[in-house]
Amino acid sequence: MPRQRGLSVRFRLTLSYAGFLVLAGGLLLAVVWAFLLRYVPDGPIYSDDGFIPNRTDLLRAFAPAAALVLLFLLVIGLAGGWFLAGRMLAPLGQLADAARLASTGSLAHRIRLAGKGDEFRELADAFDHMLEQLEAQAAAQQRFAANASHELRTPLAITRTLLDVAQQDPARDIDALIARLQGVNTRAIELADALLLLKRSGDAVGAHTTEDLSLIAEEAAENLLPLAERRGITLEVTGGAAHVLGSQTMLLQMVTNLVHNAIVHNLDRDGWVVVETAHERGAAVIRVSNSGPLSVPAEITGLVEPFRRGAGRARGSDDHAGAGLGLAIVHNIVFAHRGTLTMEPPAAGGMVVSVHLPAA
Repeated sequence: MPRQRGLSVRFRLTLSYAGFLVLAGGLLLAVVWAFLLRYVPDGPIYSDDGFIPNRTDLLRAFAPAAALVLLFLLVIGLAGGWFLAGRMLAPLGQLADAARLASTGSLAHRIRLAGKGDEFRELADAFDHMLEQLEAQAAAQQRFAANASHELRTPLAITRTLLDVAQQDPARDIDALIARLQGVNTRAIELADALLLLKRSGDAVGAHTTEDLSLIAEEAAENLLPLAERRGITLEVTGGAAHVLGSQTMLLQMVTNLVHNAIVHNLDRDGWVVVETAHERGAAVIRVSNSGPLSVPAEITGLVEPFRRGAGRARGSDDHAGAGLGLAIVHNIVFAHRGTLTMEPPAAGGMVVSVHLPAA
């Protein structure tokens, strides 16, 4: 149902300004009547100096002048009010133009309202900040869609190549072909599951329960202990209880991804991983430290982006194989739990990843 267009805000403000000005003038004239004219006698006034006007005479002379003054105030109020309202509402026009541009998909426009820090300036700055966030999210989604399309296309292309080669070579070993196809299909399924998990981890956490990060860390370490032993990595869980309010499934996935990354991105021999939980300044903290090669600080911040892989990750290894979604999933889970994620490369090599979550 189309909405009926009412009076503009500028017109209503103009009427308000003019009405207030006329009302103030009327009150001023009323004060003149109340405190001056009422003391003038209404009957004939006799004096040796000649004619002296009484109250009626003064009212007859005063009323037309008062009406002209009120009319003048009305005109001045309408003209001045229209001008002042236009000046006051000009920033809203800029906001409306920016919103219309944003609705067409153009998020690069910024208002950058000049002037002092008044309410309109704060609103414009907040709108610019929102546009920056939306532009960053749109760019991230575009990169994610492009990378996801590429990642999903790879196993399909490999499958098509294997089938084409088998079709052209009837003597090819069928069992080997089936084994290769099963491996490629498993890779595609794992990638699809990782994409779904990334989507779930980015949503708001539903059921909140009180969880102990130390118990979750022990469960994740127990699940990944065979991988650590196979790679010769010492895996240790230490620290005390750290209670948070959140999703047990998502928190377990977060810790599992962190510990898995610490194991596979480690030294070739005599490596170690330490998972520590604690309460620090009102926050529940889980910190995963590991040995490993030296890291470039400039590359660390980009590791939470989807499909970003650390240096040295090999696709051919089962331990390293992945879509580069592990830390992206961790970042989404931490954000959904209103926490912070920090990664620091020690001078001796390796990585220290800390997650701070609001303590329950």
